[in-house]
Amino acid sequence: MTINCLGKLIDLSSPKVMGILNVTPNSFFDGGKYADEKSLLTQVEKILTDGATFIDIGAYSSKPSAEFVTENEEIERLIPIVKSVLQHFPETLISVDTFRANVAKIAIENGACIINDISAGSLDENMMPTVAELQVPYIMMHMKGNPQTMQSLAQYQNVTKEVLFYFSEKVAQARSMGINDLIIDPGFGFAKTLEQNFEVMNNLELFRMLELPILVGVSRKSMIYKTLDTSAEFALNGTSVLNTIALQKGANILRVHDVKEALESIKLVQHLSS
Repeated sequence: MTINCLGKLIDLSSPKVMGILNVTPNSFFDGGKYADEKSLLTQVEKILTDGATFIDIGAYSSKPSAEFVTENEEIERLIPIVKSVLQHFPETLISVDTFRANVAKIAIENGACIINDISAGSLDENMMPTVAELQVPYIMMHMKGNPQTMQSLAQYQNVTKEVLFYFSEKVAQARSMGINDLIIDPGFGFAKTLEQNFEVMNNLELFRMLELPILVGVSRKSMIYKTLDTSAEFALNGTSVLNTIALQKGANILRVHDVKEALESIKLVQHLSS
């Protein structure tokens, strides 16, 4: 189970970590932390030193009810960061977190190598044709609506079954366009209630039937801190617990704020199954 990043084959049968680098002023956990280049590059160095295989850079907060950001503003936030990271850490495998085809294309042209789309092409009809043209790995997440509306759309008869059906359709669409490297993300926290998030986690092993790498992103999310009656700041322990469960159920990539702790979860789970 491999993906091709800039000609380098990454084996995902051994789980990998994707470190989160938000360059938005309003992200739910680390918004505004990296307001200047020095603090941002210090964080990049920490993510890489701690052992992340990928860095996921986002310039549009997708938290519930996030404010709208224009395409130009997203590009102006994102591209200088991509360039700076690669100037100082040229071997970095950058995933760009965007649902806009033009933003994705410009980011790839400036050295990013993965497109991480929260809408799996639903918010921009040009996204999948663009990915097919660029021939880069494509992370498709499950979501309904958009960040402004998604929390009002959490109605399902059977959430796991409906998310699986969504992916079967999206995978067929992507394959028909010639997209080769696909990764699926069940979309924890996106158009799902607390109970629905845990139901999807409980059934995560069923997503293996799609025979694609599974990315899990639960890092410091509300499904953790609301359940534990705490805040995102104090949700690291809960994140590690759910990451461990996700690994045991077949997760191939953990998308996290805390790389070192995620890698510790991977090492311990690998010892259990060795």
